[in-house]
Amino acid sequence: MRFIDTIKNIFKIEELRKRIVYTCLLILVYRLGCFVVLPGIDASLLAGSDLSRTASEGLVGLLNMFSGGAFGNASIFALGVMPYISASIVIQLLGVFVPYFRKLQMEGESGRKKMNQMTRWLTILIICIQGPAYMAALHGQIPEAAFTATKTLGWSTFVFNLVSTIILMGGSMFVMWLGERITDRGIGNGVSLIIMIGIVARLPYALVAEIGDKLTTNGGGGFLLLVIELVAWVFVIIAAIALVQAVRRVPVQYAKQVIGNRQYGGVRQFIPLKINAAGVMPIIFAQALMLFPVIFSRFDATRGLAATLGNTTGVWYNLLFFIFVVVFTYFYTAVTVNPTMMSEDMKRNNGFIPGVKPGKKTAEYLDNIMSRVTLPGAIFLGLISILPAGAQKLGITEMFASFFGGTSLLILVGVVLDTLQQVEGYLLMRHYDGLMKTGRLSGRSGM
Repeated sequence: MRFIDTIKNIFKIEELRKRIVYTCLLILVYRLGCFVVLPGIDASLLAGSDLSRTASEGLVGLLNMFSGGAFGNASIFALGVMPYISASIVIQLLGVFVPYFRKLQMEGESGRKKMNQMTRWLTILIICIQGPAYMAALHGQIPEAAFTATKTLGWSTFVFNLVSTIILMGGSMFVMWLGERITDRGIGNGVSLIIMIGIVARLPYALVAEIGDKLTTNGGGGFLLLVIELVAWVFVIIAAIALVQAVRRVPVQYAKQVIGNRQYGGVRQFIPLKINAAGVMPIIFAQALMLFPVIFSRFDATRGLAATLGNTTGVWYNLLFFIFVVVFTYFYTAVTVNPTMMSEDMKRNNGFIPGVKPGKKTAEYLDNIMSRVTLPGAIFLGLISILPAGAQKLGITEMFASFFGGTSLLILVGVVLDTLQQVEGYLLMRHYDGLMKTGRLSGRSGM
């Protein structure tokens, strides 16, 4: 009953209702575009080709997941938001290592606009590299008869690839525009929602495949196994939520100032240091690095090593994958969380941590805390990253096992919590009850 009342309250708020409808319409446009095949390619010849097989493996499978299946469909949205995400990561890293970009980060809104513009230009540059590479992969993985434009229009392969790259660029920029519109006029983070919808679109197929597998191959005990799997999946989701929301709160006291007849400051607040400040990036970096053993499969002397390290359900692959995730968690946390900058901001605003001297001592104190809380977060993230392999070993189908952990689960949990947090903010602002009976959502503010 409370759930129904909450839904009614959501749609009573006119602004929130418009934002939800607007978001749903733009997501529908995106999903329809994922099935529009590049002009000049025969869609009927794509099924059963090598493209459909490789689109579910390794880093290519990750790209296909982020694009909602458009990568494997040779769609106009095949590159999706990945070029934009790559450009955003590069600009973010430059903000740490390059003084000019660090200065832009500290300029507020004007600096943010400049960095956004640079991100867009870098996105176009990345598409100019990824587009031809994608077209070259298409020529190697689908039958030559599928390229009808070269026959009907008499185009050369170079002209066809050039036109297709321009279309891919337009499609990727359009998806990026959809994400920005959702962020500005919809609900939630647009780019994150687009990625999440692509992942969710695979869930019904995975569930149907798992149900069919259990009920047809395990006889009478298949239903019980299916129930146990779903219960275990729920507990894994709860664990992922705990990882995403867990924070270490550091108390900060602001000095009291009296100006005229008013008192300013003198209050205690908290800095929430996330246990998993790196998000899903360590898993993405580790997955990209785990593709390198494939290179050694070309040489006879290292073919056995490549087969061992390339077995995604093998012990050595998952042990190495776990270590990479832990290492990259520390690396990315060190890059994105800057204790020195946090210390300077506190000092500038007359804030201090009780019992700790402002300045260098505060930065060292925050750095020590981050080092300690990152360890359990990194280990937990590493365990979640290898859970899909463990699920496959226990007899769960590969498609459904991918939802037992890894990038898919963390993105789903993070984006849903972020969106629900915004919805709850609207409800509380209009003096309605929140989404929870007790307490409030404390999901992260972005992906």
